[in-house]
Amino acid sequence: MLDPQVESRILASLNHEEGDRVPIWDFIDNRAIVEYFAPGEPDYARAMVKVYHSLGIDLCRGYGGSFSEEQEGLSGQDGNTEWRISGRTRWQVVPPIRSLEDLRRWDPKPPSQADLDNWIEWNRRQKEMFEPYTMFVPGGGCGFHATYGAMGLHMFSLAIYEARDELERVLWAQNEIAVRFAKAAAEAKLCPIYFIGDDVAYKGTTMFSPAFLRETFIPMLARTIEPLRNAGISVIFHSDGNVMSILDDMIEAGINGLNPIEPIAGMDIAYLKRRYGKNLVLVGNVDCSQVLPLGTVEDVIEATKECIRVASPGGGHFIGSSSEITPSTPVENILAFYRTVHEYGRYPIRI
Repeated sequence: MLDPQVESRILASLNHEEGDRVPIWDFIDNRAIVEYFAPGEPDYARAMVKVYHSLGIDLCRGYGGSFSEEQEGLSGQDGNTEWRISGRTRWQVVPPIRSLEDLRRWDPKPPSQADLDNWIEWNRRQKEMFEPYTMFVPGGGCGFHATYGAMGLHMFSLAIYEARDELERVLWAQNEIAVRFAKAAAEAKLCPIYFIGDDVAYKGTTMFSPAFLRETFIPMLARTIEPLRNAGISVIFHSDGNVMSILDDMIEAGINGLNPIEPIAGMDIAYLKRRYGKNLVLVGNVDCSQVLPLGTVEDVIEATKECIRVASPGGGHFIGSSSEITPSTPVENILAFYRTVHEYGRYPIRI
């Protein structure tokens, strides 16, 4: 079971109230911090749990592969998907849908009951593994990213104009898959929070026009959220980049929180706090692309304190990186980040 103090801290902030401390939500993808806290641990999953517990991270949605330097350049294939390890991260090289003809033949199938049961059981194991000090938050997408990820952005963009009906057929088929997983999570009552991650934005703006996203992505998101909302489960939505042009639409679709609020993309957490107040839980925001990997320890401390100062009073804030702790982030900066939260993130906030 989850530690009562951790649970109380999380639920308070989820309800826009102040607990004992600002809860920490993050995603670790950094081999150096694993070796720092769990040297010699042969079970990578258990090593990661030790990292999360040692850093005092209250919530997570999993962890990265944290590939080593020796694995750099390795490549392989999973089904029709080719991949390569670069920058200690595994990337898809060639999408499985490579032409409009491939798109027309593509027929995504909904998960079987066995698939859903296995997924629920896997999430239960993760939940138990991360307890008692970290809440494991289950999640998935809404089908939008899954579609363009299987095609690549060039083919997806071409299909918007050259094969719109076929594209929408696949989008809704992928959405049905996402909805069935969301329903399974709602029925299993795995967690009071569900994470939906679909990247729809770049730095500065959305990847597609707001009009197109309102016609496709927004109703897909709303349909995925519906069974979760009916079960009383809060939905935290994730997209890197700047989503301001469709944020009101996403709130209307039913999201309860937003992650990762990327500052370098123009996402201003102080503005979001002022505008949305008690209506939106803010998750993340400490810059993971410049400050955490490239800044000094002093830079990290100041950025963390500023994030707490503008976003944490009154609750409704889970502090964390603006996406993840990347492979290039120095150990001393990681330690400084979380130590600062533990020191300055106690309520009432006094910075």
